Amino acid sequence: MAVVAAETRVFLEVRRRLQSALLILGEPDEGGGMQLDFTVTPASLLLRTPDRCTEIRLPAGVRLVPSSCRGLQYIGGDGLHLRLQAQAESSPQLMPVFNRSLQAQARYTFYCQSCGDVTIKDRKLLRVLPLPSENWAALVGEWCCHPDPFANKPLHPRENDCFLGDSFFLVNLRSDVEQEPKANTKVICKRCKVILGETISSETTKFYMTEIIIQPSEGSFPNIPRSQFVQSVFAQCLVELSSTRSTFRFTVQGQDGKVYILLWILNSDSLVIEPLRRSGCVRKFPLLEDTSETDSSSACNAIKVLYQPCIKSRNEELASSWESDISVHPLTLPSATCLELLLILSRSNASLPLSLRQMNSFQVAFLKM
Repeated sequence: MAVVAAETRVFLEVRRRLQSALLILGEPDEGGGMQLDFTVTPASLLLRTPDRCTEIRLPAGVRLVPSSCRGLQYIGGDGLHLRLQAQAESSPQLMPVFNRSLQAQARYTFYCQSCGDVTIKDRKLLRVLPLPSENWAALVGEWCCHPDPFANKPLHPRENDCFLGDSFFLVNLRSDVEQEPKANTKVICKRCKVILGETISSETTKFYMTEIIIQPSEGSFPNIPRSQFVQSVFAQCLVELSSTRSTFRFTVQGQDGKVYILLWILNSDSLVIEPLRRSGCVRKFPLLEDTSETDSSSACNAIKVLYQPCIKSRNEELASSWESDISVHPLTLPSATCLELLLILSRSNASLPLSLRQMNSFQVAFLKM
């Protein structure tokens, strides 16, 4: 097949469960008179012009079936769309940043993810336990025919405990501080001044999983780009909640209870492949991205979400209805991280082909895992 293009944009989404792929050969940003030949092979995509040939290799474990091409159509302003069968292996092991791999009876060091400053050094965790959902106390009240035995008895960790919540964990810092901390105060990194969490009581501190990296004490601090870390932690959190609680809608709110984002999971089995464009107009966000990233193609496991921003009084009515809906799960993060996440979603949305950016009244984005 042949089309006219100056610099062609390629987008490929592979659905692992459905064993299918959507391929979009986008229109150039600027008009051109360059002839392009496009070839699909089982292991790669080939783009040939009179002066160069570009090959986009598929990751290991992913194969396309060229003979299964169907649904070929051209969408003005977007490009050429086609669907194919794909052979994709199950998702590989994810980056271990969600702290679900913590083991009891092991020693760990807690780092600020933003700057690497040590928050808790060489702590032996005797117990690592999952917390029940936020509504556990209300459920107990419904089940018990006598006064709630757990009333006014919050679940607080002992000195060497770590309790895991949806997007946070609780630890006892009594032995790590010189003065008695006050309840309901922010915990701030001494070096970079970002908010790491908050104190729940004089002994219990809540740390947000998007702000802290926990490593075995014999290990070292992993230098993970901020955007990559936030996406991976948050995406894994959404996948776990959707699978264990059959929850697919979420409100993302700050510590003050203000809703920043409404999220709706579409699927969690996507593999997105898109070549990084070499054009000089690419915008970089050095505070969020690894500036050493080279121009090449990238493949990543991702979840596909619908979202609505709720900043500057946007979508207030919809946010209010979601907050009162018991099927919508709230997730609390530091306000600055909520804004980072919204920026990540907006950037993902802007990078998609035009026809994929909206669904009904929601915007579409991918969060990389």
